[in-house]
Amino acid sequence: MNPQVWAWPHKTGLHLCSLLVTKPEESTYSVLSPSVWVSTDHDDIEKVAKAWGAQVHRRSPEVSKDSSSSLDTIQEFVRLNPEVDVICHIQATSPCLHPFHLKEALEMITKQGFTSVFSVVREHHFRWQEVKKGGSVATQPLNLDPSNRPRRQDWDGELCENGSFYIYTRAMIERGLQGGKWAYYEMLPEYSVDIDVDIDWPVAEQRVLRFGYFGLDKPEVVRLLLCKVSGCLTDGRVLISVSGEEMVSVNTRDTMGIRMLQREGVEVQILYIQNKHTAERGSGG
Repeated sequence: MNPQVWAWPHKTGLHLCSLLVTKPEESTYSVLSPSVWVSTDHDDIEKVAKAWGAQVHRRSPEVSKDSSSSLDTIQEFVRLNPEVDVICHIQATSPCLHPFHLKEALEMITKQGFTSVFSVVREHHFRWQEVKKGGSVATQPLNLDPSNRPRRQDWDGELCENGSFYIYTRAMIERGLQGGKWAYYEMLPEYSVDIDVDIDWPVAEQRVLRFGYFGLDKPEVVRLLLCKVSGCLTDGRVLISVSGEEMVSVNTRDTMGIRMLQREGVEVQILYIQNKHTAERGSGG
């Protein structure tokens, strides 16, 4: 089979395009697919995508309207690329995808015979019927019995489509995004990030730092910490003893952090100023 990875990043801005594509040999998507495509009608996004090794599907005006759907654009791509067997549609607004997510979901199509697979996340929200403003009708529970309200740990929750990715066969694309023999792929909540409005960015950025995928390289390991006492370990206070001797105050959280680093094998060197012309160095301990 010849799967293609598909995404368009214009919704969330140009810099997310580079996050999406990364280096071809290290990207989340090229691990599984012979080609990575970015769909756009924007010149700058096309330049960034190509610079990072992705191929670009330049959308036609007919499928670049505000009213155009994802299906319209993907169907155009499929018509122009008859060699494609499987489409993996990645949402640029969900930046915490890892290769294992897509690998496992793709195998549901290639090995288990499903025609479409989509991502979901388990949520534990009690839903209530909406009552229009000014209405006098009482609201009603939609997914719980208030007289027997379950604890979170006793309730499996509900599977909700999170829009992170959709994978489907060519035949399924020609008929619609979902259908046939379909299945869901459940993602853990920490990987389920959706950027929809501006206030989602700070949360998404922190989640990416902790749970994001940064390529195949091993992470950098800290081997040495150089730390100056004045201005780094001190908290700005000067204490005077009964004999008139001046002393500085050091936050115990800093010293605790230094001990934690040393337990992990990190060398710690503490720098302190003895006078205006002399600096001495000591080992943290």
